Formats: sequence, C-alpha cells, structure tokens
Amino acid sequence: MGSVYRFEGIYTPVVTPCHDDFAINWKALGDVVEHLIDAGVHGLIAGGSTGENYAQTVDERLEIARFIGDRAAGRVPLIVGTGAMRTPESVALATGAREMGADGILLASPPYAVPTDRENALNALAIDRAANLPIMLYNYPGRTGTLMGEAFLDRVGRSRNFCGIKESSGDISRVHMLARDYPHIQLGCGMDDQALEFFAWGARFWVCGGSNFVPHEHIALYQACAVEGDFDKGRRIMSALLPLMRVLEQGGKFVQTIKHGVTLTGIEADAVRPPLRPLRKEDKRALAHVIRVLKTTVAAIESEAGEPDRSQVGIRAKVMSISGSAEATRTGTGG
Repeated sequence: MGSVYRFEGIYTPVVTPCHDDFAINWKALGDVVEHLIDAGVHGLIAGGSTGENYAQTVDERLEIARFIGDRAAGRVPLIVGTGAMRTPESVALATGAREMGADGILLASPPYAVPTDRENALNALAIDRAANLPIMLYNYPGRTGTLMGEAFLDRVGRSRNFCGIKESSGDISRVHMLARDYPHIQLGCGMDDQALEFFAWGARFWVCGGSNFVPHEHIALYQACAVEGDFDKGRRIMSALLPLMRVLEQGGKFVQTIKHGVTLTGIEADAVRPPLRPLRKEDKRALAHVIRVLKTTVAAIESEAGEPDRSQVGIRAKVMSISGSAEATRTGTGG
C-alpha cells in the first residue's frame, strides 16, 4: 500500500518570535518565513516544540499556523503540529489544519500518559480521521515517555495517510528497523547528530531546528547525501555541522539557542516564553563563533567541489529543481 504523499528535503520547525511581553511578533515571524523560503528549505512546520507549542494555547497555535500558511502562500508545503496532552486538543489542531488547507500534520505521542502501542495507535487514528491529511509521525520517547513500537506502526500503517516518521529516539537500531521493515512509512531524520546515518539508510527528509538560522548548511548535507549520493562530501559537511549540534544540545538550551541563531540573521527572536529564559552572553558568543566556522568550512567544501558559493549567489535554481522532482512523485492530498 503506497503513501498518499512524499516528504522530501529540509523541513524547518519554525520558531515563534515574541516581544518582551511574550506577545507574538508577527512581523518578525513573517520575516522568518520569507528568509526560510528564500534560502530554499523544502517545507515549514508550524506548532512544533521548537516553535514553543508547549507555551501556547490551541487557538494561538492555529493562528500561528494560519499566518505561516498565508505567508508561505503555497510556495512550500505547510505541516501543522498536533501534539498535545489531551486528545480533544490534538483533534482540534488536526481539524484546524484541514480547514486552513495545510499539506499535512505532525503527530506525536501524547506526553505523560504513557499509552500502550494499541492505545497510542487508536489515539493517532482518531487524529487521522479529524485531519484526513498526510501524516508525519514524530517518535520522540525522550520527550513523550512513549515509544512508537512495532505494534503501533503495524496498526496505524493500515491508513495510507501515515506517510512518514520523524525518528528522534536516538537509537540507531530503530533506523535499521524502520528502513528494513516499514518501507511504506518514509524514514525521516529527527536526531540531528545522526543525519548522515539516516541518509545512508535512505531517509529523504530531515526536520532540523538549526535550519531556522543556517538553512544553507543543512540543505548542503541533504543535497550531498540524498540527491547527489556523495557521502565523502557528506561526511565532511556533517563533521562541520557537529560542533553546532553539540551547542544546540547543551543542557536544555535548544529553543533559546535556535532563537538566538535567528537573531544573528538580523531577525529579532531572542525572547522566549516561560519557563525558559534567553541565552546568557557567553552562550551567545559561543554560538556566533560556531556559526562563523561552520559557514566558512561548508563554503570551502563546496568551493573544492567546484560549486559556487551558494551563500553568496543563492541556491534557488537547484532547490526548485529538487522541489519539482519531489512534487512529481506526490499523489493525492498536498501541494
């Protein structure tokens, strides 16, 4: 049974810029969307944890998703996050995604409840019925406390809407199992420091928070591995990305670091909603240094390969070609 949709490329879980009083900064959010589309990312995710969904009401999440969708205006796919503690809230988010014309939804296990595979699957199928859209599963047991096991995958796999999985368990044996035993559910990278391994096992998409502020460098790895099949080049780019990934994963500062990275692009996004607090000065300096080295290193790798410095001349032509190829493989809902 084939999927109704193919996820392809770099999907950015969009940050939510705020003012100092925690109100949403709509102008900055619009600038983020334009920046990402201009950089060539292949899809946008609204309402993920990188967008601080845990600190927003359902109404706010839907308003943000509608805004991102309106601003994107069909130039790239929009995926709406439906993760919530209560099933009625997830259903409301899924229904809202369908009504606003989203291209798909991101579906995680409900946190804290720790449902069995059967219970988790029935919950996911209820959300599926509300949305009737392509679904990107999100397996992150470190956050939800629940692993999407084989019994779960077998049950939800009966619906063609379950098209892909963002695998964030960190367990490389899960990558092997998904690639080998569940080829009808597209494998996607959700563990940044394993991106090279995911691509080697056939992953076609990568959901990466860092692409909010260094999209070109993330696209470069996808391009080298998934499009060109050049894993020698891919290993070099991955090696250049690893220091950034270590900075992002240091001691509970992921969202704050992503948002300051966006600020470094010229779009003010440092403010975070409680319980989080902005980065300290030393963390900001460390991030700025890592970004400078990353950009220089990837540019040098591409220059050695005889490619133009896309940070200077842009990458739209190549990315549009990739997006066009992905669009040609898509059937059913989406686009």
